[in-house]
Amino acid sequence: MDQGSAERIVASLREWVATVPAGTQVPSNRALCRTHGASPVTVQRAVRTLTGLGLVESRPGVGTFVRAAPTHRPVDHGWQSAALGARPLLPAGASAQRAVAPGAVQLHSGYPVADLLPGRLVRAALARAARTDAAVTRAPVGGDPALQAWFAGELARHSPPGVQPPNPRDVLVLPGSQSGLSSIFRAVVGPGHPMLVESPTYWGAILAATQAGVELVPVPVGPEGPDPAALDQAFGRTGARAFYAQPTYANPTGAQWTPQRGRAVLDVVRAHRAFLVEDDWAHDLAIDTEPRPLAAHDDAGHVVYLRSLTKSVSPALRVAAVIARGPVRERIGADRGAETMYVSGLLQAAALDVVTQPAWRQHLRRTRQQLRVRRDLLVEAVREHLPPARLEHVPAGGLNLWVRLPDGADPADLVRRCEARGVVIADGADWFPAEPSGPFVRLNYSGPDADRFGEAVRVVGQVLG
Repeated sequence: MDQGSAERIVASLREWVATVPAGTQVPSNRALCRTHGASPVTVQRAVRTLTGLGLVESRPGVGTFVRAAPTHRPVDHGWQSAALGARPLLPAGASAQRAVAPGAVQLHSGYPVADLLPGRLVRAALARAARTDAAVTRAPVGGDPALQAWFAGELARHSPPGVQPPNPRDVLVLPGSQSGLSSIFRAVVGPGHPMLVESPTYWGAILAATQAGVELVPVPVGPEGPDPAALDQAFGRTGARAFYAQPTYANPTGAQWTPQRGRAVLDVVRAHRAFLVEDDWAHDLAIDTEPRPLAAHDDAGHVVYLRSLTKSVSPALRVAAVIARGPVRERIGADRGAETMYVSGLLQAAALDVVTQPAWRQHLRRTRQQLRVRRDLLVEAVREHLPPARLEHVPAGGLNLWVRLPDGADPADLVRRCEARGVVIADGADWFPAEPSGPFVRLNYSGPDADRFGEAVRVVGQVLG
């Protein structure tokens, strides 16, 4: 096993290249192997990467040398300023998506590390799908009928007696849940109209709503969900026609609504003849409890239900679905048709293959155990090394801890200083649709290097002071 990776060698050599003049000879591959404790294959891969970046050049029979930095004439893009006009004010969500330096401990990202995904199942499913007609034919606009039926059946498993389960025709397959949010907000709410949202809430929903021109109205939430009375007042005050929420393992807080709170919220939505947009993003990421989709208790079309497979199957298979009943389904479908026409049949076939394999359920059970270990490691580290901060809720599922910093702390400054020391965390301000209610950071326990959680949180504590 190499002690050094190609990525780390590349990072080290890039720093060295920046300090030496052009024409300096790069140490031999044998010398690099000794310096970095890496194999010849790893070193060769790193040198090829540097060559592709234009930083070094190989001279056959002589060696590898630092290239002179290319000089280009400055290009003037000033004409675009007048053509584009004023810049729209959109949330960036950058703290959860930004690239990081090699070797940094990543507590910021929203995607599970590959070890938590069914990689073997995904690769086999893609290979099988590539040998079918799905690889060369157009998929139906609403989605593969078999995949539609699977999504409908998954929700139907939670439907109590007396509630009509969803029909496969109620399902629209989507290229990821983010595009689904955009379509739902445009079709259900529309530009210039208000929509109630939990505060804090998923930053991607804030972005999608802002791009759709929807006016966001924050509703505060606790560990058991929003206060039904406050929600009722917000509906009455604003005339909003929809409430966006994540009742199961909310991002970022990890909260799960109690059954009683869920029924009360649904009663409020029905009383105002409105919609609940239920984002069940973490359905497959349960740890201590089971998911309880509110859509399973509604057959009158008040709940527009969104479920994604991106976090549990693979980020490369961006397949999700929206389940909606009545005319709202047609409106969302019309928006999706104008946006993407249809979802790749190849990806749909692969996703369906994965989730219908007997090994899929085994994978979910294994992932539950792994997430529990990782969550508990990070919780222990926070309690030991961040005593001034407060972890008010240990999530029963999902991927994140929501940590409140001491009053007066500056999360943005903390994020910058921690990153300078090799620890990447996310500023909680990105998850608030208005001004933050306090200083928060989000820590993700599904990233790489779980064995370094203690070390990373110790750095955060030292920087916080």
